[in-house]
Amino acid sequence: MENPSSSERSRAGIEDNMLAMFDASETKDAHQDALDDRIAFIDAVRASCEHGKPPTSKIFGAVFHMLRTGKSLELIVGSYKLLVDLDKHFPRVYLSGTDDSRSSSNSPSKLVVVKEAWSPIIDFVDKATAVSEAGDKQSGGSLDPSSFQVLIEGLAEVLAETKFEAASMEPLRNMLIFQYLVVVFEDDFLPRNATLNWSMQRESLLSLLLGSRKINYKSLMKDCMAIMCQLSQLLSELSKHPVLQESSESKLSKSCHTALSLALLGILKDTCVSMEKLLVMIMDLDMARKKADIEGRTTRADSPRTPLMDIILDELAYNKDSVPVFLKMVSEPKWKLEIVVQYLWKYITKPSVRTRKSNGHTEDATFGGALKCFSNITGTKSLIKKIGVDVVQFLLAHGFQAYGDIVYGKRGTIYCRNYYLCEIIGVIEDFNT
Repeated sequence: MENPSSSERSRAGIEDNMLAMFDASETKDAHQDALDDRIAFIDAVRASCEHGKPPTSKIFGAVFHMLRTGKSLELIVGSYKLLVDLDKHFPRVYLSGTDDSRSSSNSPSKLVVVKEAWSPIIDFVDKATAVSEAGDKQSGGSLDPSSFQVLIEGLAEVLAETKFEAASMEPLRNMLIFQYLVVVFEDDFLPRNATLNWSMQRESLLSLLLGSRKINYKSLMKDCMAIMCQLSQLLSELSKHPVLQESSESKLSKSCHTALSLALLGILKDTCVSMEKLLVMIMDLDMARKKADIEGRTTRADSPRTPLMDIILDELAYNKDSVPVFLKMVSEPKWKLEIVVQYLWKYITKPSVRTRKSNGHTEDATFGGALKCFSNITGTKSLIKKIGVDVVQFLLAHGFQAYGDIVYGKRGTIYCRNYYLCEIIGVIEDFNT
């Protein structure tokens, strides 16, 4: 039987050989030779992890470097998939006992944080500036909050152009980097959020990122919303013409050009899913913070931050044309309904005069409460005048859809309530004419 020290030396030797393979690919002039070496490096890392031990931080950093600098579709996608698979098999944060059949069902799960594990995001974001900036320059170190904001700003800028050059790998690469970072945020946040313990939730990578002084939080959230709307429009256009127009300067072969176009279409869809996951996690974090604040469990260290829901409502109120586009991309019923309800109540006319009897009364700020307001002709006319008949109809349609998903579980069963929706929309159309 091999003793531990011998096993560790053997593993160290294997990783040294893999890093030597990676370093050699950095110095090769021939593009194909360098690509072959890097693909071989990815295969070697994947094979070495079959022994049940996670790679070292240097190995992780090398794979992350390839994701951030790769210039071929095969290398970028291969690096991304390897990182996601490694995170799945070697989680940095998890709940103990959840998969242990021997543990008692009554015993509470404990949150386990592997502190020595490598992460693409610096956890103590404002305490490692010098280290992060030095590592970030080499594209293999962990990102700091400002780098994440630059990534989001870049995506918003590129997607706003709604035009991609077939020879450009940068948009595709940046979207995969973003998707991977969302995977990291999700794997870290969901176990912490499941504990319902604010001290655990506020130490999540997502919470630390959003609380960093190195980002402009509101600007970041507005860019995230813009990306979702831009993706909605771009996907609608690409669904009609899935293969992008080839750039006149492109030197790619026709088959490679088609592969890149189709890959980009799939990555655009996945990026939209990842963006929704990010926004949902932030709203869940806001909810946890609000609950902790009510229970008196927050401290001065929990710096105040505008809830994402307020930013969403303000942005949709500022640009009403984006309401249908944005809500179309929100698939989470709970938050879709919350957006619809709060948006409606933002414009529903409130009683201007209160009597003693009504002083203790609070509006029924629910979807059902909002629907009752449509029984008031004056209030309905006022609402239509403020936000437009098309927006009102769209909000109601998505509100019923989300409500049906929550209450009945299956979207098809919502048709049993369509008579109510049709009746309201009919009344709205009568007012409009």
